[in-house]
Amino acid sequence: MLGKKLVTAQKRGETRALFLGLGMVACSVIMYFFIGITIVPAYKRSVWTNESVCTLMKASIKDPVHCMYNEGSGDENIFRYPCLEVEVNLTRLGQVVKLYHTEDTVDRNPQCSYVPPNVENYGEVQKEVEEITDNFRKHQTFSCFYDPSRKEESVILKRLYPPEDLFFAFIWPSLMLLGGVLIIVMVKISQYFSVLSASQYRTGT
Repeated sequence: MLGKKLVTAQKRGETRALFLGLGMVACSVIMYFFIGITIVPAYKRSVWTNESVCTLMKASIKDPVHCMYNEGSGDENIFRYPCLEVEVNLTRLGQVVKLYHTEDTVDRNPQCSYVPPNVENYGEVQKEVEEITDNFRKHQTFSCFYDPSRKEESVILKRLYPPEDLFFAFIWPSLMLLGGVLIIVMVKISQYFSVLSASQYRTGT
């Protein structure tokens, strides 16, 4: 009687472990799919792949511009923000070009080097843009990224998805997939030895 209970408990444990392993594999596949349709395309679209050194030539705040990334919503002219314009000397090529914060900045508003994430409070946005301008003027030499083919003449200060971020994005689903596969393999091995032990016991009796 006790032996049957132990066998039943063992089978239940194996079933739960098997479902856990399959769940981990399924979650990792979903995470791979999510990364594949969001981060990877954005990484591939970026042409600013080579790193160089940029020297500040000009950092000025122009007249406020309309918020351009709410087009179609009907309220794109409600919010305005100061337009920071930064020009740098791309040391590697000896060219004076426009600097943008990230790839996303170029898409959202090519007029400005920086687009604030929140433009509802004009006073706070103006203070933020002024602080960024002062920071540029204090640190006039810094790293930047440019397009080696020079189809895109501008440069960016920061890549949204550098190679190391893409690597870390794949680490967690990979570890989860590995863990799920190991659990499944261990359950199958346990089941195999259980069947082998049972068959030897029957043969011996």
